[in-house]
Amino acid sequence: MEFFRFKKDVNFMKRALLFNVVSFATFLLAVFFLYTKGLHYSIEFKGGTTTVVQYQADTQVDAVRATVEALGYTDAQVSHFGDNTKIMIRLPIKKGVESAAQTAELAAALVAKNADAKVIKSDFVGAQVGDELTSSGGKALLFVVVGIVIYLAVRFEWKFAVAGILANLHDVVIILGFFAFFQWEFSLSVLAAILAILGYSVNESVVIFDRIREVFRDPNSRALTVPQVMNHAITSTMSRTIITHASTELVVLAMFFFGGPTLHYFALALTIGIVFGIYSSVFVAAALAMWFGVTRADLALSDEELERAKQDKRDPSFGAQV
Repeated sequence: MEFFRFKKDVNFMKRALLFNVVSFATFLLAVFFLYTKGLHYSIEFKGGTTTVVQYQADTQVDAVRATVEALGYTDAQVSHFGDNTKIMIRLPIKKGVESAAQTAELAAALVAKNADAKVIKSDFVGAQVGDELTSSGGKALLFVVVGIVIYLAVRFEWKFAVAGILANLHDVVIILGFFAFFQWEFSLSVLAAILAILGYSVNESVVIFDRIREVFRDPNSRALTVPQVMNHAITSTMSRTIITHASTELVVLAMFFFGGPTLHYFALALTIGIVFGIYSSVFVAAALAMWFGVTRADLALSDEELERAKQDKRDPSFGAQV
């Protein structure tokens, strides 16, 4: 189904150099902010105290969070734990204050606001655990990247694999750059969002690459140049791109506005990733593949394969129209 029909191919490749210069400049800025400012890691990475408080009745997270912030913990994480009568509070390490003292101070403040408050569990997460999480998160990102490269190389061709992974890493670095520049909290949920964006962006790149291959293999498109093939492939997927990403972004925006502080940065990372994922798939990945020298010979069927496909009543173009 196409709600947005394009009667004429959009000449995306005409401005490919300009868009890629913008992408490269944005990428360098993101790297600069990561190097100079660094990421503002959450308690999972830096270490801190995790406390679970039990109430006799349902308790609002915002009320507890206000009490915690009054103690000077602006970076604390407060959320329901299991049901609405239990609240989990994560406090960052406070210089010169032991974990037991933090818990005692927190318990006293909560009891002062509500006599029903009772600490039922308190654990200390050291910086060593945070280092292990950082290492594990880095390994997870590396494994995803390697897997994507292998998949694209097998599914298409090495030029597409390199172009696709560069475009997707471009998205990741820009998301991290935003978090470094604004010093937004980088938590495990944000890391999960980045891994999700990697897969999401790859899916968009695969759709476009698949269409490029179909057009290359269409006997009726043999007169088209490589830029014209790229333009036609991207234009023919634009309706799908608009519908898919708009629908996804509606869900993400719902999490952003109504999901509370727990989902705030998760949804924010997804929003940035979706926007730049579209941009990189259209203006970065396809253009890089073109500049790497992808040709019809890399993807097109040979005359023998084409004849065999016709005899077997298989259409290698999957209905591509030029």
